[in-house]
Amino acid sequence: MTAEPTSARSQARYDAETLASLTADAAQIMARYPDPRSGLLPMLHLVQSVDGYVSRDGIMFCAEQLGMTAAEVSAVATFYTQYKRHPNGTYTVGVCTNTLCAVMGGDAIFEELSEHLGVGHDETTEDGAITLERVECNAACDYAPVVMVNWEFFDNQTPESAAALTDRLRLGEDVAPTRGASSVCSFKRMSRVLAGFPDGRADEGETAGAPTLAGLRLARAASGSVGEGDPSSPGAPSASVVPPSAPARPGQPGDEGSPSPTSGAASASGPAAGRAPGTGEEQQEAEVPPETGAERSSAERKPAATGDESPGRSPSGGKADPEPERKGRDDD
Repeated sequence: MTAEPTSARSQARYDAETLASLTADAAQIMARYPDPRSGLLPMLHLVQSVDGYVSRDGIMFCAEQLGMTAAEVSAVATFYTQYKRHPNGTYTVGVCTNTLCAVMGGDAIFEELSEHLGVGHDETTEDGAITLERVECNAACDYAPVVMVNWEFFDNQTPESAAALTDRLRLGEDVAPTRGASSVCSFKRMSRVLAGFPDGRADEGETAGAPTLAGLRLARAASGSVGEGDPSSPGAPSASVVPPSAPARPGQPGDEGSPSPTSGAASASGPAAGRAPGTGEEQQEAEVPPETGAERSSAERKPAATGDESPGRSPSGGKADPEPERKGRDDD
């Protein structure tokens, strides 16, 4: 039996051209997954890229494509904050007010923007340009306080710079993020990218700046003080024991030829087991087994008290109470 075309039976009230385009894109999304229902999240972004939010028609379309009920699709659409249930602005301005950004001024930025734009959380300006949001975390703590516009980063903001940013957006000016893409696209266009249809801008601009890489630089500097940053050089930490970016610790097994606090027999700081001294061959170092039976180890713990092995020991682990005398043993 031939299935009836989607356009003929769909309860989603899209015009024929829009429905045909959505159906073709939905087919690409479903083809990515062994189970087509796994494509619901990107498909919700897809309908949002058309309507500007997850509309009733969008929910019905997803349900029909995936063989789900409208209630099942709605349950997902109302769970995630990136899916909007009412018309969104051209730009979503998200102000991080989580702990670090809040301490660095995130709350002050949100309050300034709320007053400047005349809207609160998840509200849109009258001209439809900006939807303002409080965001729990923008994943950019090293640049706090951070504002995002359609999920593009604007780092180290102040109340004044954030207000100026929104003014430029409302005037239709091109705005360049601090990192990443060279410009900010519309909410609908970004929703299509999140649906899995790249816009070719993924490699634009810088992604990891100096604050993000500061820890890596420090680790490399510490490693370099041992072996000039080259794990293969004499005296550098062994890659099988200590990562190249980590400084050596006292007592850590090292490469052959590295200084040892003791001389003669192999020890924890001497040549590793399995390496032939003096041969120069690069052999795999034997992994040092974990110590067991120590004060804090439960691997081979011995009884701490006489009562530990007695069924009648006290709950505190002390000496066991004497076993009560049994009477009438002959009657057992």
